[in-house]
Amino acid sequence: MTKKRKAVALALVNNKGGVGKTTTAVNMAAAMAAEGRRVLLVDLDAQGSAGLSLGLSRSAPVAGTAAVVLEGLPVRDAVCPSAAEGLDVLPGNMALASADLLLADMDGREAVVKTALAPVLTDYDVVVLDCPPSLGLLTVNALVAADFFLVPLTLDYLALEGLSNLLAAVDRIRTGIGKVADLAGIVLVMADYRQRVTSELESMVRRHFGKAVLRTVVRVNVRVKEAPSFGLTIFDYDRRSAGAEAYRLLTREVTRRIMPE
Repeated sequence: MTKKRKAVALALVNNKGGVGKTTTAVNMAAAMAAEGRRVLLVDLDAQGSAGLSLGLSRSAPVAGTAAVVLEGLPVRDAVCPSAAEGLDVLPGNMALASADLLLADMDGREAVVKTALAPVLTDYDVVVLDCPPSLGLLTVNALVAADFFLVPLTLDYLALEGLSNLLAAVDRIRTGIGKVADLAGIVLVMADYRQRVTSELESMVRRHFGKAVLRTVVRVNVRVKEAPSFGLTIFDYDRRSAGAEAYRLLTREVTRRIMPE
């Protein structure tokens, strides 16, 4: 009998909020599913924005990631289908707000998410983990559970300063606990080229980080901003928009980096 291949796990990480991390996670997951892959989107953020962006109601009685990670609920009992074919979601909620405190007292605290997700890794081709905007234990868990991590980056000076600190912190985590995710790349998002500083900062990032910076740039796009308020991915909201095309191109570029032939 042929052994099923385990999913490739990709974590989206940035300890700065407001950098388009969830938007990128949701739309990349949807784009991968649209290409025929089985995808699970795991929301590790207490705000639960990934589920909301896929049409899940905040008041819906779903167990979600917190019950799986913190209470030991079997992951298959918490996974929800989304409106996008081939894309399931493990939704986040406010119960994750205390996760770092609760995880701190658990045995093997850095690998709790990896252990919890293990039973479904052969059910999917890709698992996308949307991390909270911090380098707390949930994000550390995501880095341990994932094969690769992707860093969405907005082109402003504070975000650029934070990027170097983030990558240094991941190296320290790797040194401290061993194997963690490899860098899949840095993706420039919400780029507004009407501001001269945007091009200047892009050149600076590309000079400093080289091939780690993906070629695809996701520009500021009003349709991308509007889509989550309708509980839709950009492809369901406006598949012909510039934002939809950018996320298609980005997904193909990332897939080439992380998926085995």
